[in-house]
Amino acid sequence: MKYRYNPACGCARCRAHGFMGPAVLITLGVLFLLDQLTHIYWMEFGRTWPALLIVIGLIMFLQHNAPAVGHVPREYMGYPQVQAPYAGQPQQQWRPPVATPAPAPTPGPSAGTTDQGEVHHG
Repeated sequence: MKYRYNPACGCARCRAHGFMGPAVLITLGVLFLLDQLTHIYWMEFGRTWPALLIVIGLIMFLQHNAPAVGHVPREYMGYPQVQAPYAGQPQQQWRPPVATPAPAPTPGPSAGTTDQGEVHHG
């Protein structure tokens, strides 16, 4: 089964999932800063923007190659996913919850009698 990101999981792969946004913002900021501070032709943003693609690729590489040891599968629509175990995890099978039968009603002292004032013709 395919790996799915779980925000409540603490494995390295799920933690690396949150690196993309900050890495892109930092790279853009550095590239624009270099464009404003330096007047060197090859340091202009029009020539350095491929560095942004390199950073995105590196982060994606880290996300996909981070170990998933200790991964907690994400639940979907109230049902946990059944996945093959990762290294060091025992295989777990999901079973539907067992409904307990409701207790049978017990007859009280007034069983078989009617309220006063009622007339039943029959």
